[in-house]
Amino acid sequence: MGALLYFANFCTVNRTRTKRKPFQTVEIKVKMDCDGCERRVKNAVTSLKGVKSVEVNRKQSKVTVTGHVDPKRVLKKVKDTGKIRAEFWPYIEHNLVPYPYVAGAYDKRAPSGFVKDVPQAYHSQPSSNLPQQPFPNLFSDDNPNACSIM
Repeated sequence: MGALLYFANFCTVNRTRTKRKPFQTVEIKVKMDCDGCERRVKNAVTSLKGVKSVEVNRKQSKVTVTGHVDPKRVLKKVKDTGKIRAEFWPYIEHNLVPYPYVAGAYDKRAPSGFVKDVPQAYHSQPSSNLPQQPFPNLFSDDNPNACSIM
């Protein structure tokens, strides 16, 4: 058996296989006014290799593509249908962000329940008048003098 495997290595042709793209979900913001626009975008994206499912939500102007696809190719394919202002989905649900109403995050054009995904919404500037200790340390049973509020 070992000799057979040894000679099999000489007879095989090594092909370089292209690495499969990871399974991912791509969300794109596209303005669609009618059923024709929706159908055209859905058919264009479905024709891409590796696409498993396509969901179009015209009310939110959102196309969700799931599969082994390249996000840049999906965006290019959508733009080729005539939707030049298509872009990657710039919004995130407002309940996932600690500071959803910080300047730059709130957008009037965003669908309800969504805010822009910006770094300012995740981090706030530390204020000088707030205590620098974490809250569990303020009320400690081990140290009777730790209560700074009373």
